[in-house]
Amino acid sequence: MSALPPRAWQRMLSGRRLDLLDPAPRDIEIVDIAHGLARVARWNGQTRGPHVFSVAQHSLLVEAAGRHLAPGCTDTEGLELLLHDAPEYVVGDIISPLKAAIGDAYRGVELRLLDAMRRRFNLPAPSPALTRLVKRADRAAAHLEAVRLAGFAPEEAELYFGGPADLPEAVVALAEPWPTAEAEVRFLARFRALCPQ
Repeated sequence: MSALPPRAWQRMLSGRRLDLLDPAPRDIEIVDIAHGLARVARWNGQTRGPHVFSVAQHSLLVEAAGRHLAPGCTDTEGLELLLHDAPEYVVGDIISPLKAAIGDAYRGVELRLLDAMRRRFNLPAPSPALTRLVKRADRAAAHLEAVRLAGFAPEEAELYFGGPADLPEAVVALAEPWPTAEAEVRFLARFRALCPQ
C-alpha cells in the first residue's frame, strides 16, 4: 500500500476544504475566519487576564485604530484593516521573531491566502497609502497590547513597535480581552456591517 501524499488542505467547520498552498476564493467563508481568529491567541497566549487576547479582537482594534488615524476611511478600507491578519485563521499567529526565522515560505502562504480572501470578498489590492495605514494601525495596536497585556515596559514597546498612538478611550477599551464567543460574534458583526453582501 502506497503512502498518501502530504496533505496541504484543511477541513473547515463550514464543510469547505481549503488548500493552503493554492487557496480558492470559493473555499473561504467568513464564518470560518471569524471562528478561527477568535480562537487564535495573540502573543502566543502570554497575555494578562482571564481570556486570551484573540486575533479577532486584535483585528477589531486595528480597524478602529485605523479609522481614528484616517478619519475619512471608507468601508472598503475598513475591511482591509479588519482582514489584515485574516490568514491566521488557518496558519496561526506566529510572532514576528519566528516569522523572521522562517522567512519567505510562511509569508508566501500568508499572501496567497490574503489574495484569495480579497477575491472572495471583492476587495481591490490595497493602495500604497492604505498599506501604510494598515501598518501604522497594526503597530499602534501592537504597542497598546504589548504594554497593557503582554508585560512590555513602555520604552521596550516603543523600541519594537514605535511610540504609542494617541487613541480615544473607546479604541483603547478594545484591548480588554473578551471571551472567545464574544470575539467571534463581534468580528462577524463588524465584517457584515462593512461588507453587507
